[in-house]
Amino acid sequence: MTEDSQRNFRSVYYEKVGFRGVEEKKSLEILLKDDRLGILPPHHESHARVMLYRKEQYSDVLHALKVIRFVSDATPQVEVYLRMSQLESGRLPRSPSFPLEPEDEVFLAIAKAMEEMVEDSVDCYWIIRCFVNQLNKYRDSLPQLPKAFEQYLNLEDSRLLSHLKTCSAVSKLPYDLWFKRCFAGCLPESSLQRVWDKVVSGSCKILVFVAVEILLTFKIKVMALNSAEKITKFLENIPQDSSDAIVSKAIDLWHKHCGTPVHSA
Repeated sequence: MTEDSQRNFRSVYYEKVGFRGVEEKKSLEILLKDDRLGILPPHHESHARVMLYRKEQYSDVLHALKVIRFVSDATPQVEVYLRMSQLESGRLPRSPSFPLEPEDEVFLAIAKAMEEMVEDSVDCYWIIRCFVNQLNKYRDSLPQLPKAFEQYLNLEDSRLLSHLKTCSAVSKLPYDLWFKRCFAGCLPESSLQRVWDKVVSGSCKILVFVAVEILLTFKIKVMALNSAEKITKFLENIPQDSSDAIVSKAIDLWHKHCGTPVHSA
């Protein structure tokens, strides 16, 4: 058994016998402690020291940003996280007033969602950074996801796809919200955790099946809309009360089309 399969054995086993998402609420944090993501070393006796270093590094970077007046006590916390990441990666702009890059907007969206999941600011910053780094590994795969979305939606409901094409909506769907931001700002945090768990454990294709399931869940509403603009606006602001069911069905779709994907990118 490979190291990757050992890491995911319990999740795969439970899913094989019909239990979806067992302990998924905690699995994101568990996986993020894996040395592969560079947060903590594999030896537990080193954790306290490493966390101390992380806190010191966090404090030093934050202090530097305050000294150069890039942030203040009044700066929103998610923006503080962004400026810290920019400084550490050598991408800090010359002025805080400079317009944000698209990748910065993605960082802020993810940071805002992660802030609702993680209480400690130091832990939150490091988890955000490592999650964004994980997404960057999918950079070559992300442009392929809209095509995959169209393929799987056609398999599940060709009539619905035909309606989207008739409205010229296929190319205007909120792909950035779905795939670049991983549904941050679209799904509530309780549902996001289950999706991000799959992303962290090695698959960005789960994002495709969440998008497909959103369309299937709101098929009647989408079919009643007759313009790309109206369809996109609705999909950007879907009702939140169905999100848990959407994610559960999306995971089922994922298994249906991909078998039991542990690290299916």
